Amino acid sequence: MDEMEEELKCPVCGSFFREPIILPCSHNICLACARNILVQTPDAESPQSSRASGSGVSDYDYLDLDKMSLYSEADSGYGSYGGFVSAPTTPCQKSPNGVRVFPPAVPQPPPPQHLLPQPGSLPPIPRNSCITCPQCHRSLILDDRGLRGFPKNRVLEGVVDRYQQSKAAALKCQLCEKSPKEATVMCEQCDVFYCDPCRLRCHPPRGPLAKHRLVPPAQGRISRRASPRKISTCTEHELENLSMYCVQCKTPVCYQCLEEGKHGTHEVKALGAMWKLHKGQLSQALNGLSDRATEAKEFLVQLRNMVQHIQENGVEFEACLVAQCDALIDALNRRKAQLLARVNKEHEHKLKVVRDQISHCTVKLRQTTGLMEYCLEVIKENDPSGFLQISDALIRRVHMTESQWGKGTLTPRMTSDFDLTLDSGPLLQTIHQLDFVQMKVPAAPMLQLEECCTQNNSATLSWKQPPLSTITVDGYILELDDGNGGPFREVYVGTETICTVDGLHFNSTYKSRVKAFNASGVGQYSKTLIMQTSEIAWFTFDPASAHPDIIFSNDNLTVTCNSYDDRVVMGNSAFSRGVHYWEMTVDRYDNHPDPAFGVARGDVLKDVMLGKDDKAWAMYVDNNRSWFMHNNSHTNRTDGGISKGSTIGVLLDFTRRIIIFLINDEQQGPVAFEGLEGVYYPAISLNRNVQVTLHTGLPIPDFYTPGEADPTGSVC
Repeated sequence: MDEMEEELKCPVCGSFFREPIILPCSHNICLACARNILVQTPDAESPQSSRASGSGVSDYDYLDLDKMSLYSEADSGYGSYGGFVSAPTTPCQKSPNGVRVFPPAVPQPPPPQHLLPQPGSLPPIPRNSCITCPQCHRSLILDDRGLRGFPKNRVLEGVVDRYQQSKAAALKCQLCEKSPKEATVMCEQCDVFYCDPCRLRCHPPRGPLAKHRLVPPAQGRISRRASPRKISTCTEHELENLSMYCVQCKTPVCYQCLEEGKHGTHEVKALGAMWKLHKGQLSQALNGLSDRATEAKEFLVQLRNMVQHIQENGVEFEACLVAQCDALIDALNRRKAQLLARVNKEHEHKLKVVRDQISHCTVKLRQTTGLMEYCLEVIKENDPSGFLQISDALIRRVHMTESQWGKGTLTPRMTSDFDLTLDSGPLLQTIHQLDFVQMKVPAAPMLQLEECCTQNNSATLSWKQPPLSTITVDGYILELDDGNGGPFREVYVGTETICTVDGLHFNSTYKSRVKAFNASGVGQYSKTLIMQTSEIAWFTFDPASAHPDIIFSNDNLTVTCNSYDDRVVMGNSAFSRGVHYWEMTVDRYDNHPDPAFGVARGDVLKDVMLGKDDKAWAMYVDNNRSWFMHNNSHTNRTDGGISKGSTIGVLLDFTRRIIIFLINDEQQGPVAFEGLEGVYYPAISLNRNVQVTLHTGLPIPDFYTPGEADPTGSVC
């Protein structure tokens, strides 16, 4: 009930409707609020002038203004209140709920005597008053009846009354003067709620009141709701009850309305009948709306569940992101420690080399300085003989010491610069490019059942990704079983979302499924689809595999040849399981040729008679007799030939692994070949003297009873 409350509130005052009236646009408004939003239009903008000039017509030009005008004899429905015009330009205000409210009309000269208010009626409405619907903003010029011309919405008023009663916490006594007490009973005849003191004082159980029925307040509330309301009266003839319904005007009318002629030419029906009809229509419309509401509730539940899942996934994903970033930071810190260790090692090495060189140079300099001081003291000596005794040795020592300070001795063995440069550019670029990529496997595809079908021994499957899935898909894998309950096997891998699989077994049930994959892996399988291939084989001759000399016609059902040599043509369907039967009729037979009929492998020779190689099993026949032939071996000569109009039948039974030939519905010879297994195509060989037409989709001949299926039968 709480959702309905907005429907029960006036768009102007925002409170529950009080004395609601129905505007021509079908919206409702309180009677008092309607008076508050009235505005007076200039005399020049009368309904007639507005209609004549056309400048006053509103943007709702799809409405038929003649049906909304008071001044048309063909007027109907709510149009009796005036014509829609453009919204007035009078300044307006807004109500607390944001609806436009026009100020009261400017006072006008006194109206005629017949328009003066009567006792108990509404005050007069100024001439040329205009009211604008606060919801759709359509404007309406009132006629002389003013707001009395609008019908009262008694149904809405009753709904509001029941709603307010249902929301009341407790029913109060209606006779308490101050602080009404809670009612204890309700008199059905008086229609009044009493508390105990007021009941004893005002409704004693004696005299005429003793016959009144007192009920509990709750029961009284229900009976009050169920009590019949007052019969509505006509807005134009207030003393007349509404008894009929004008179908053209879509409004209830009274008997006087029909008598005066305004609705006399219109189709009218009984008010009760139309009441039941419209109730039924509303109930039917509500059924559809109820279905939509149910779907909306289920959708809201789905969305609320999605909110919870999003929150849970968000927390999980955030934790995963933090863990991944922390792992990167840990890896960077470990690498940082390794690089710092290398720098420290280089630092210690440089210091050691320089310190060793300093130590070596210090020792050598001390020795050189000592030698220099010694030599200077020797030079000071005045003894020539003593000087000459040691001068040669000293000269050699000085030269040797000087040579020891040769090139490179006074050059540093190590530079102070560190020859290490950290190339962090690519890593920084990678960090800046660090972003989310799709790392999940694809969701399970959805099979589009309306596009999946089987035809003959072919199956077409179509699928798509779920609508809300944003995961990248690199391709799909389609799998089918063997049609006999065996394991699944891949039949297609690629990016397409539709695939046709040919060469399946006839009269077999296949299970199919599909899954998607990307760089992260393979997703889940779709739901398994079960498909049934055709029970009976329908096929034609195959131009793609035929010898070039073969001539096709009749949608590839009729063939002949342009060569005098035998040429082979096969059917476009292969068989490896089941029992199959097809026929060929001889349309032309000249010069007694010997065409051959039978089955063959896909790689059979096409330029020789069928049966000449080991890839074909055939019966060749002329106008008198026939032979069976395989691998150029002729067996089982049988009398009986063919002519124009003859019919040759081929019965291939994989349950017994045999093939039987028929001519004109009679078996020709014994079982032709046994032990057949593998994949076989229908085939014939003929020359230019023969033309045959193929007939497929035929039932098994009545004389033949198929055997039990061989459990070791092969699979194509």
